[in-house]
Amino acid sequence: MTIQHKVSLKDFNTFGIDVNAKYFISVSTKKELIEVLKLPEFQDYFVLGGGSNMLLTRDVETPVLHVNLKGKEVVAASSETVIVEVQAGENWHEFVLWCLENNYGGVENLSLIPGNVGTSPIQNIGAYGVELKDVFSHCIAIDIKTQEEKVFTLEDCQFGYRNSIFKNEAKGNYIITSVFFELTSRKHSLNISYGAIQQELESNNITNPTIKDVSNAVIAIRQRKLPNPKEIGNSGSFFKNPIILKTAFEALQKNYPNAPHYVVSDTEIKVPAGWLIEQCGFKGKRFGDAGVHKHQALVLVNYGNAKGSEILALAKKIQETVLEKFNIAIEAEVNVIS
Repeated sequence: MTIQHKVSLKDFNTFGIDVNAKYFISVSTKKELIEVLKLPEFQDYFVLGGGSNMLLTRDVETPVLHVNLKGKEVVAASSETVIVEVQAGENWHEFVLWCLENNYGGVENLSLIPGNVGTSPIQNIGAYGVELKDVFSHCIAIDIKTQEEKVFTLEDCQFGYRNSIFKNEAKGNYIITSVFFELTSRKHSLNISYGAIQQELESNNITNPTIKDVSNAVIAIRQRKLPNPKEIGNSGSFFKNPIILKTAFEALQKNYPNAPHYVVSDTEIKVPAGWLIEQCGFKGKRFGDAGVHKHQALVLVNYGNAKGSEILALAKKIQETVLEKFNIAIEAEVNVIS
């Protein structure tokens, strides 16, 4: 464990924004993490995982604490399920691939989501009809102020749509060190009804899919729609899909009878934010090195040397235009550091 000074964070955030950390500390064990949190010269920290769900708009004066704990293991098993503990610094997609290799089901729909395992509960990551909460058992976190360990159960986490206790009352108070997942080891329950998964399977003449088949289908769909952060800077979906009242959606349908939507409840409808943005003419538009992806309007991209402030300005322009055109507010899914 060493304290580095003035370190560029360009390679530590998937947007590829080149800002500096005044202090940078990487920890690879829980013991190192606790030692750092006890340092008297630092009273606050900017916690960094995979850097996949953030937009940095300035240099970071607060010490950056890079959580790099590694490891995956089965800690309990029954005839049909396993409990797996995964350390916070593990790459999410690599964890999914490991599950597939071991025939553990439940996370196949979450293939190719960028970021690390430790930040997945914060966001309650989700895709193609599955959310983290569906496979979550519990997680272990360290209290930043007291360095005491705390277990957060499924109920404790208060999961919502791209939301959790870690984005609300517990925000900034804990560092997740490992996450426990309950996965199936046989008799997998596949979720192939959402989005284009069924169509993708049919196009490959797959009638009796395995969890690996579902994962491959999701990967193929995502690769067609979403840019690879290693090739072009982005943070995946920048905005949440708004959930509006059924009455508001019925008003929308009068002008847009074919508007895509998903029923949330008897009174609520989810509308794809990407569709709203596309209707406003932003899809594929570029403003300097900041832009909207040509295949998916939900994704903002850095074409090379965009500043975080430029991407943020574009995001606000999109929000204002969508609100003006549809009277629908869309919220950022990405954590903006400004």
